[in-house]
Amino acid sequence: MPACRRGKDIAQHAGGHGPGPAAVADAPGADATSGAGQQFLCEGDPLEALAFNGAVDAADIPNSTANTVPGAFLVLRWRNVTLQLPRTNNAGVPSYSDGRWWWQASDPDHPDFAQLRGTVERYSCERQA
Repeated sequence: MPACRRGKDIAQHAGGHGPGPAAVADAPGADATSGAGQQFLCEGDPLEALAFNGAVDAADIPNSTANTVPGAFLVLRWRNVTLQLPRTNNAGVPSYSDGRWWWQASDPDHPDFAQLRGTVERYSCERQA
């Protein structure tokens, strides 16, 4: 099983503490018809993105965008690594970051995916059919 970047068991977190994959409109990671993650090719390697709304105290908080709320997170599976990225509070299109990894889908077919390691290392991604 791939290592989880945030050190949490994703199955336990999603299974026992909130809903499963969310059909988050216009946000990367959820397919509204099947509940399955979206598939991308990033730097030649497959990447799966799954969106979760997570546990929140108040879903009607006014800073929700694209049906994501504080507590939402994105799980990315890429190159034998599983990343759990919390939603940021940045304005605009929802973005997800743990301070090292960054994901935002201003263009849902070519999301921004980057790693901060002293410098910004950007990965080219393209949605798969």
